[in-house]
Amino acid sequence: MLRAFVSTERLYTGPFPSAYRPIQETAMRAILGLAGIVVVAGFVALPAVAGTDDKKAEKLALDKIPKKIMHAIKNRFPNAEIKSAEKETEDGKVVYDIELKHEGRKYEMDIQEDGTIVEIEKEIKLKDLPEAVSKAIKAKYPDAKIEEIMEVNKVKGKEEKPVHYEVVLEMKDKKKMEVIVSLDGKTIKPEKEEKDKK
Repeated sequence: MLRAFVSTERLYTGPFPSAYRPIQETAMRAILGLAGIVVVAGFVALPAVAGTDDKKAEKLALDKIPKKIMHAIKNRFPNAEIKSAEKETEDGKVVYDIELKHEGRKYEMDIQEDGTIVEIEKEIKLKDLPEAVSKAIKAKYPDAKIEEIMEVNKVKGKEEKPVHYEVVLEMKDKKKMEVIVSLDGKTIKPEKEEKDKK
């Protein structure tokens, strides 16, 4: 129908060629309206698609931990007593977050679906925390009590490399706060702030 109209307009050379303009305008408005709907639908669907990358952590029963993950844990910590397990998606990859005790010490592990260990957190005692780090925490949070210290290590193969400390503080009002502290103590940030940057 539109094709017939266009060819008629070309042939029409009478005194009122503008008589066909309302039909053209209506057709263009319909096309633009349809394009607008498609664009809006795209914006509505985009967060849903983008949100599939990082899913909320899903708690796992200990008997539901996959064999590859159990093998990785037992290879690294033969006497591990697993306390909890969660499955989550980080940067599009499935990661298992495991909390355990080994020989009286608390550990946390991040293990990819294929059994690759990417991070190990080790509980350390206050006396083993570098002096520069404990002084920096005391300077920034003078009324806080250090409750727990985890040394965070990135893992490549069998090699572990410390990257920072995660320190749980008990504030004066008895509320808990977790901070990320650099190895040299020069940077201290609340954990939430650090996670928001990722």
